Amino acid sequence: MNDADALLIGNLPSDGWQAKRARLTDYFDRTAFDAWAAMTSDAPVSKIRATVRAGRTEMRDTLLSWLPADLTGRRILDAGCGTGMLAIEAALRGATVVGVDVSPQLVATGMERLPAAVRDRITLVAGDMLDPALGEFDHIVSMDVLIHYEADEIAAATAKLASRARHSLIFTFAPGTPLLRTARAVGRLFPRSDRSPTIIPVSHGHLKAYLTRAVPHTRLGRDTRVNRGFYISHAQEVLTAKDSQQ
Repeated sequence: MNDADALLIGNLPSDGWQAKRARLTDYFDRTAFDAWAAMTSDAPVSKIRATVRAGRTEMRDTLLSWLPADLTGRRILDAGCGTGMLAIEAALRGATVVGVDVSPQLVATGMERLPAAVRDRITLVAGDMLDPALGEFDHIVSMDVLIHYEADEIAAATAKLASRARHSLIFTFAPGTPLLRTARAVGRLFPRSDRSPTIIPVSHGHLKAYLTRAVPHTRLGRDTRVNRGFYISHAQEVLTAKDSQQ
């Protein structure tokens, strides 16, 4: 079992959003591009990665189920779009989608994979999902991006995203389970060059306390956890100002 397969966790320094972004760009564009390109396709993968793929599919389906069934006329931001799998599903339901990701290579692969039926409704770009130049959206979905950040950093990012979401923001984080905490500790034993990016386990209760302060004019909606083999992630819905008063 290698480091990538086991998703063993390293330890990126807590040196700010932009510094972590740069490290993630390097990881997904160089070290792990081939693995993630395969993971987000129908290509054969190892048994371990198959559990991760299944978990990601379940999580993606869950996040999409929290959006209206008919997305015609809705503008969606897929924040951390990778190769655009969630963006494609949203567009098939009528949405106009902007997908943004730190990895130019994954974005380029996603553009090549776009079905003709939705190509005119999806824009994929490489960049920072917190960039206000991306504009405002009806819904913002960020799957497995904030898993690399501490609770206070997640709350700060959530505040920026929520300010641009007219109806809802949906994101995932790494829950503070014993398995993830142990994996993070074990990952610190690996040479830095062999480590994958840090996944930082966060207490849901702790995070909710941060969110209450960071986004006071919103309401926390649904949440759920997906646990499939080597994939563990927790989804949280934030209803933004317009909907939180209903």
